[in-house]
Amino acid sequence: MTEGPCLCGNDWVFQQDNAAVHNARLTKDFFQVNNITLLDHPACSPDLNQIENIWGWMAREVYKNGHQFQTVDALRKAIFNTWSNVPTSLLETLASSMPKRLFEVINKNGGATHY
Repeated sequence: MTEGPCLCGNDWVFQQDNAAVHNARLTKDFFQVNNITLLDHPACSPDLNQIENIWGWMAREVYKNGHQFQTVDALRKAIFNTWSNVPTSLLETLASSMPKRLFEVINKNGGATHY
C-alpha cells in the first residue's frame, strides 16, 4: 500500500519525469502492482515537473551565503532540514502554476518554455 490515497484520496495521479533511470522494470512493476496511475508526459520535462523547482530552491537554501560543509553528515542534515522546511507557499505557488505551464507547453508544441 502506498501513501497516495491517505494523502490525496482515491482519485490521485503520480507524476514522474519518465527519465530512463525512473523507467526501470522494477519501478514500472511497483506502480502496476500498487495500481498507481501515472501522469503521461514527455521524458525529462522540467516544464511539467515541479519537483525540479523544489530541488533548485533547496540547493539555494542549503548553500545560502556560500555555505560549505565539512562532512557528508553535516550536508545530509542540512538537506533533510531544508526538505522539512519547504514553505507551503512555494508548494501552493507551484501547484497553482500547473494550468499555465500546461497551456504554454501546448502552445509551444512541446518546445521549451520559460519555466
